Amino acid sequence: MHSTSLYQQVKNVITPYVVEHKISFTVALSGGVDSVVLLHVMNALKAEVPQLQLNAVYVNHGLSEYANNWQSFCKKLCATLNITFYPAQVNIENKARTSLEELARDARYQALDHHSPTGSIILLGQHLNDQLETFLLRLKRGSGLQGLASMRQTRTLNSGRMCLRPLLNVTRQNIEQFADDFNLSHITDDSNSDERFDRNFLRGKVVPVLSEKFTGFEKSASRSISLLQQQQDVLDEYTQLDLAQSQNEHRGLSCEKMGVFSLPRQANVLRCWLGQFTRLMPSQKQTQQILLQGLTAQRDAQLLIQLAEGQVRRHQGYLYFVNESVTAQKEQSVTSDNQKLSDGGYLMSFRGEGVRSPFADEQVTVRFNCPQARIKPLKKPGHNTLKHWFKDAKVAPWLRANIPLIFYNEQLVFVVGHFVSAEHYEQEGIFWKIKI
Repeated sequence: MHSTSLYQQVKNVITPYVVEHKISFTVALSGGVDSVVLLHVMNALKAEVPQLQLNAVYVNHGLSEYANNWQSFCKKLCATLNITFYPAQVNIENKARTSLEELARDARYQALDHHSPTGSIILLGQHLNDQLETFLLRLKRGSGLQGLASMRQTRTLNSGRMCLRPLLNVTRQNIEQFADDFNLSHITDDSNSDERFDRNFLRGKVVPVLSEKFTGFEKSASRSISLLQQQQDVLDEYTQLDLAQSQNEHRGLSCEKMGVFSLPRQANVLRCWLGQFTRLMPSQKQTQQILLQGLTAQRDAQLLIQLAEGQVRRHQGYLYFVNESVTAQKEQSVTSDNQKLSDGGYLMSFRGEGVRSPFADEQVTVRFNCPQARIKPLKKPGHNTLKHWFKDAKVAPWLRANIPLIFYNEQLVFVVGHFVSAEHYEQEGIFWKIKI
């Protein structure tokens, strides 16, 4: 097994992580030939690299009548190989405008993340033919560069955990041949041959014809996808620069700064901006609507465009993504100059014009959504509620609840990005900013 090209390809992918002392790996084990071969190869690699730690997780979606049998198969296989096995049961709840396949995939990644040991890299069994099928499916849907770039060898989950696809440059034929050569038992899911499903139709009817007609078609397509990924990476670098100069501290998108870009560049930055809030991108028609109405309207014009997971709204020359279902941020003590907030952002403190340092008996906290808290802002007449001052400053209602408020004990002293308490003002004091 160690002398096969498939083993060497997997070893070449895994070795750089082991060199960096990342030695814990969890195979996403379905019982199919791809994941079974990956499990056996990783087990052989473990014999060569004894410090390597290997686990497996089977995700039981309950969508097939054979799911429990497949789980038993995976459990017995891991017991035979002396590999720690974790079963994960998930329940799929149907949602409007979301396919069952997408729901199952999301639930699978969440379960893999939850059941894998801390710090372990999740290994996925997708291979070159899966990549090619994904490319063709996205071509059918009219995807752009990002979609046609298909699957990356690495993927980072929302939790920060890494997923890795060691077989992504290996063909299905090579994997099946490897299983035959070493007499590796695996499960065959009959639903994978049901050509009513687009992916199965491509797998059974389209890709084999292309591969037979054009020698090396799979490898050539793989090179094209790799080039698309490189081009997307370059584009992403420039897009991030555009976004950085067009976005304010509240992640509002400046219509004025966007207005100097070409139309394709505007659409590109808009999609990147929306990607911070939602995975479901607007249609081409909706994109044109946002750009036309958002960037050409008067500064005080109102705009509301409903998207799948929220709204695009305009306020004082900026576009904002409003998601009413976002969980409110939590109050917390400020104990660091780089305080992580519950939404993943950071509250950073600096020395300069701001408020005096807290006294020994004053606890510093950051709070949110306190419209009745009172403050006398610097250079403003008298005390009043925060609600009053936000309205006076024309701060959009949907922004107010997530603006960090700094309290000394029960006294509001600083509203990040907006107000400084006149009673606590100090020229050489402390001030705070948000880092997204």
